[in-house]
Amino acid sequence: MSAPATPRPAPSAPITSSAPLRGADRTGAFDWRVRFAFLSVVWGFSFLFIKVGTEAYAPFQVALGRVFFGALALVAVLLVRREPLPRGLRTWGHLTVAALLLNTAPFALFAYAEQTITSTLAGICNATSPLWGMALSLVALSEDRPTRRRFAGLGIGFLGVLTVLGAWQGFAGVDAKGTALALLASLSYPIGWIYVRRTLAGTAGSPVAMTAGQLSVSTLQLAAVSALFTSAPASFPLWPTLAVVTLGALGTGVALQMQYGLVTEIGPTTAQMVTYFIPVIATTAGVLVLGEQLHWNTPLGAAVVLAGAALTQARPPARKAA
Repeated sequence: MSAPATPRPAPSAPITSSAPLRGADRTGAFDWRVRFAFLSVVWGFSFLFIKVGTEAYAPFQVALGRVFFGALALVAVLLVRREPLPRGLRTWGHLTVAALLLNTAPFALFAYAEQTITSTLAGICNATSPLWGMALSLVALSEDRPTRRRFAGLGIGFLGVLTVLGAWQGFAGVDAKGTALALLASLSYPIGWIYVRRTLAGTAGSPVAMTAGQLSVSTLQLAAVSALFTSAPASFPLWPTLAVVTLGALGTGVALQMQYGLVTEIGPTTAQMVTYFIPVIATTAGVLVLGEQLHWNTPLGAAVVLAGAALTQARPPARKAA
């Protein structure tokens, strides 16, 4: 749903080239496209899984199951690779804050939001994360320079949000609390990313090890909160339970591992294009599987949001040397 929660280097030191590997055969190209499509579907269906999970479990419990099974999947990968978790008190201290901002808070907020709003609306709210990130990075990150194009993207994106919510109708029929929680969850992601870039960039450890550690910390956080504010489930209904397990193991664990492979193979720019397919899949799943109603302003507004988000992520062309 959000980008992998691992330290990003500064723009001057990209993870890898944004162009596909040269010399790749057609089979390799086919493979990454299949994985890209699979990732889009899995993250798009995450909002449906949350909705189904909250039918039987408290929001904190849905979020707890999500990070627990996600951590379990990534720890299994580390065991196969014989790779250790991160080390050092400083690293674990920063991972604790990162876990709160990138996993614990947004996962719980989305689960609470979907008690009163559709999974379709939650998926579209998630697409506003790049808009919040652009607005925050202009203040917090000196390397992100404001441009007319990015400012235009910010304005267009939030115009799309107003379109989705039906602002001209006085937001009639929209649950204000649930929508606010979903937007707050989307805001939490870029705040967490800014923190990670300032504190964990360059820290020793693979992305899988860092994220496994982060999800493990988030599991402890949500276990404590769930014990304090919720009671143990009286039963474990099949479909809500499968939804939570799938959301964690597949949508949070396997999906992140797959995203790392895509970044390495085709570069971060192309790999992160998956973000723009998530609301499309979320909307389709909500309408076809859950029978959620879709009005004309929802897909139109979502398209405007994605257009604005794309503009905010655009980088100015590199200047040629004199």
